[in-house]
Amino acid sequence: MPSSFDPTSSTAATLPVHCVAEPDYAQWRSQQSDAVRAWLDAACFLPERGRWSLLPDMQRSGATAVVVGLGKTIPDTLGWFWMAAGLADRLPGGQYQLVTLPPSGARLACALGWLHGQYRYQGYRAGGERPHPPLLVPLAGVDQRYVNAATGATCWARDLINTPANDFGPAELEREAAGLATRCGGQLQVVAGEQLQRDFPLIAAVGQGSPRAARLLDLRFACPGAPRITLVGKGVCFDTGGLDMKNSTGMALMKKDMGGAAAALATARLLRELDVPLELRVLVPAVENSVDGGAMRPGDVLRSRKGLSVEITNTDAEGRLVLADALALACEEQPDLIVDFATLTGAARVALGPELPPIYSGDAALLLQLQQQGQAVADPLWPMPLWDPYDDELASRIADLNNAPGGGMAGSITAALFLRRFVTAPQRWVHLDIYGWNQRERPGRPQGAEAQGIRAVASLLAQRHA
Repeated sequence: MPSSFDPTSSTAATLPVHCVAEPDYAQWRSQQSDAVRAWLDAACFLPERGRWSLLPDMQRSGATAVVVGLGKTIPDTLGWFWMAAGLADRLPGGQYQLVTLPPSGARLACALGWLHGQYRYQGYRAGGERPHPPLLVPLAGVDQRYVNAATGATCWARDLINTPANDFGPAELEREAAGLATRCGGQLQVVAGEQLQRDFPLIAAVGQGSPRAARLLDLRFACPGAPRITLVGKGVCFDTGGLDMKNSTGMALMKKDMGGAAAALATARLLRELDVPLELRVLVPAVENSVDGGAMRPGDVLRSRKGLSVEITNTDAEGRLVLADALALACEEQPDLIVDFATLTGAARVALGPELPPIYSGDAALLLQLQQQGQAVADPLWPMPLWDPYDDELASRIADLNNAPGGGMAGSITAALFLRRFVTAPQRWVHLDIYGWNQRERPGRPQGAEAQGIRAVASLLAQRHA
């Protein structure tokens, strides 16, 4: 995990970091020495957002400060997060202190961004880790314990998503859940084999085409008398699309299809490390959607745990099937809130892009609270409607509902409506349709896994129940 900075642990020089917006740049520049002004002019420095420059020590080798452009206006919370992440990604090793402090509401995001920007996935490459990452002096008023815990949870989720599927199937996902139980004082129960087929037929059906046995992971953290919260995470460790097989482009990123499970487990870890008093349960249907002679077929009709029959119109719409059985189980205990995380639909990416996951619930006020908490911790989410007129798209001539309406319209909404059929109290349920991936390389955002919704959901629960 990236390191925080304890200013008492070293006597090395600390470089000040000046953050300057374009309207303030002329005045700031006028306050610098002739040598610094000449250096900035020679470097053609402009305070555009994301640009930065080391200011050299004219008496000896090295630098005396850093200047960072903020652009035309002071960034919002998310802007400070990515500004800090970009600096931590690109600055040379050393110790740094922001002398231009963000607004008080953005300081937490700035501290989080600095540590998140140092993330590197090191699972299969030797020598890629930075030996001396840049360290930031803690910002006044920021809870460093939270920053470290949130960063650790995020980096763990990213590592899980980044791990190739040949080394990460349902058994390995079970191993990670067991490790979390040991680390944070939980108990793990695993349902597999004949019991899975009998009690969770949709989960079993999705996994029956793979030699890697499907299972349901049921992880509990006891806190008698506390609010009861259940997290559900889609754990499809690889998705070929089943018999309605994906093309090579669509299949290339499908190791990330367990991103919902990674997010749910990481959220539980964060809540436990922050000692939020919750009776916490995590349900992860862990499967691989593959193909053999026993794979589920288009046109099959499957009975769910809730008793509803589902016509399989597309075997590549498997995530909602495994979530349906897990959500039905979650509802049987009538918890105070159920939150599910799932890399569920490409339609969500078309609607909102890869960086802004849609969220759904039967409680509009709850969605607004979650969105606000996400803004505070630089974890953006966007409320979307459970549009009842689209519920007819789930109709089937031979079953209670179908799993994939045709036509491709409103795909994220109809997927959420499918899940709602298996939830007994939609006003106490939130669904996050996350992407879990950075498509391209950017400062602080290496191409690969992205953990979404973790900080927002944990902050909502802590704010409501701490």
